[in-house]
Amino acid sequence: MTPSGAPSAPVPGPRRDGARPAPGRGPRLGAPPSRLVATAALCAALFAAAAVTVAVRHGAPLAPERAALHWSTAHRGEPLRPLAGALTTTGTGVVPYLMALLAGLLAGRDTPGRIRAAACAVLVLAAGQAVRYGLMALLARPRPPLADWAAQASGHSFPSGHATTSALAAGLLAWGVLHRTRPGTGRPWCALLALWAVGVGLTRVYLGVHWAGDVLAGWLLAAALLSLALLLDPLAVARPRPPATVGPPPSAWP
Repeated sequence: MTPSGAPSAPVPGPRRDGARPAPGRGPRLGAPPSRLVATAALCAALFAAAAVTVAVRHGAPLAPERAALHWSTAHRGEPLRPLAGALTTTGTGVVPYLMALLAGLLAGRDTPGRIRAAACAVLVLAAGQAVRYGLMALLARPRPPLADWAAQASGHSFPSGHATTSALAAGLLAWGVLHRTRPGTGRPWCALLALWAVGVGLTRVYLGVHWAGDVLAGWLLAAALLSLALLLDPLAVARPRPPATVGPPPSAWP
């Protein structure tokens, strides 16, 4: 009893089941839904503006896009060209899906949770690629001239598939890292993932297989999709139950 006569609050103690929270587990990603929706809407609006520009011009590049392509063709050489070729291959195929799986394994708190989070991450990546394929077929923008290519490419140009996919994969893995790490610890990893995604996108222009606007549109599309996907974070990663505490029984109060 306190001096005023009111019973004191129970002192937090160990969990009843004896388990401890997993070390290194960071806080949940708690961005307000309104901010996520606003970010998605802004990125979607910018993407729509770029798409309308491409449609109105029937795919013809803007002057800055021509300048970027001219610069890239004039500055290809050793060792940048093979390095760009190696980096660009990581932005498609199995690598992004392995990153999505790893994101789920990091975000989940137990085996069922990891399976659920990994499935959600892979689904987001697959859905993003499906949206990108549909937009690419709808707009049907031609790629730069074949003579300027320094890598293999297929399909239409807008938006860039490598830029979209790598940005999605980087965002998903950053989501998993932030769920796993303590505050501040995961930021360097997130910065590294962002640099990788930017690098993959830039290689598409450097290798002459995309216009710069295609890459920018891919980043905008990925940002819009990731913002919307974060709204599903409570479904992908179940909120942990608060730890039960053990206080002195009422009969033990003086």
